[in-house]
Amino acid sequence: MSHPILPPIAGSEAEILALVQDSGPVFLPRSNLSLAQIRSGFACALHMHQPTIPAGAGGELISHLQYMLEHPGEGDNHNAEPFAQCYRRLADILPQLIAEGCNPRIMLDYSGNLLWGLGQMGRVDVIEALQKLACDPSLQPHVEWLGTFWSHAVAPSTPIPDLRLQILAWQHQFKALFGPEALQRVKGFSPPEMHLPNHPDTLYELVKALKECGYRWLLVQEHSVERRDGSGLSQEQKVLPNLLVARNSSGEELSITALIKTQGSDTKLVGQMQPCYEAMGLGRQVLGGSTVPSLVSQIADGENGGVMMNEFPPAFLQAHRTISAKGSEADTVAINGTEYLELLEAAGVTSEQFPQIQAVQQHKLWQQLSGPPSPAATEAAIAELQARDSSFSMAGASWTNNLSWVEGYANVLEPMTSLSAQFHQLFAPELARDPGVTATEPYQQALLHLLLLETSCFRYWGQGTWTDYASEIHRRGLAQLELAAAGALQAV
Repeated sequence: MSHPILPPIAGSEAEILALVQDSGPVFLPRSNLSLAQIRSGFACALHMHQPTIPAGAGGELISHLQYMLEHPGEGDNHNAEPFAQCYRRLADILPQLIAEGCNPRIMLDYSGNLLWGLGQMGRVDVIEALQKLACDPSLQPHVEWLGTFWSHAVAPSTPIPDLRLQILAWQHQFKALFGPEALQRVKGFSPPEMHLPNHPDTLYELVKALKECGYRWLLVQEHSVERRDGSGLSQEQKVLPNLLVARNSSGEELSITALIKTQGSDTKLVGQMQPCYEAMGLGRQVLGGSTVPSLVSQIADGENGGVMMNEFPPAFLQAHRTISAKGSEADTVAINGTEYLELLEAAGVTSEQFPQIQAVQQHKLWQQLSGPPSPAATEAAIAELQARDSSFSMAGASWTNNLSWVEGYANVLEPMTSLSAQFHQLFAPELARDPGVTATEPYQQALLHLLLLETSCFRYWGQGTWTDYASEIHRRGLAQLELAAAGALQAV
């Protein structure tokens, strides 16, 4: 069996964890915004992803973007090159706006396997544009990169031990491409599919992993969360920072700041810069004893569909030119997530003063529990609620209510869960003896296939080609584990 050339996904865990724990401000020293003069703001993010599939010559692992380029006659594969241009075009658009005297902002979320795939394809033009966006001092604070899972896994159905592996793999990939200083600036997290777990233990472990890996906030879909009393968020609360509280089945609590992505998945919201125009109609709000600007937060695919491919660039330019034309009267501004939160903190508004929220449906669960929480009592309460309340679910919530990442996909989920269990059974004892095992090729080959099997795309397009891809990746992952178990671990 041929071995794929490995992406940088493991081996420097201690170095990365030390690197990202700096608690100082990241964007504040370079910010050219004054909080006192801002009435409202908008924070737009672009999400970019292409899965890795076993569909190259001889079945090697390649980017789906490469497959599109090599098979232009299939489906909408003719969009491959326009997609590639979408991945790089902000490196041209932002300097143009800055040269005009505008003050643009954008947040960028690129999956790890998209970044790997661009390198595999030799797309130096795209990589160099992304390096400019990540590293050029003149583009700070205009660009904020958001962390994500390496292979676009959906958190609620990803085995809990793998959440941290996905996060760290992305940090390895980002650091390898853009350097340690760029990674230190990544403080916000964008969950793939906006999918937030609501099972208490999964959410708790996700928040724990995010905080351990240096993240300060995450973006959440408005209907994936609720107030602590179970009610939905008010319109005013959706445009303020919130504090997401994660309580596990043993009663332990962790919290992390959340910015609320409003409305659904329609790319027209960002493609036509609706957040900018919504923000123009908003004002300051009381928070923590002072007033702060309202913030409209939104994310959309950055390349997918005609609106994003064709309408977004002129709309982005027009929105920022409209604000700039107002000059000193421009009290609605583009502002990125970390910059906004750091300006609040500098003004004395801290996360302890934010409204508290929890994952949707958790109020029902905590009401059902009688007595102190425990894993057994929590599972019993979940089972009882599911038996009598058809609307109750612990599958989490994503950008859509009409799509399940679980139902009908046992032929992907069961192998995924099994491969994860076998991976940890094999490597946990080795890691306990020597953390350097993560730098060995057997570990990284097995990890690569585990991460890839957790890609959401294999549970999006229905049964057929995509679930077949998952089956093949699972087969290869098992083979990698067998090789690792049979041989001595050699350093990469």
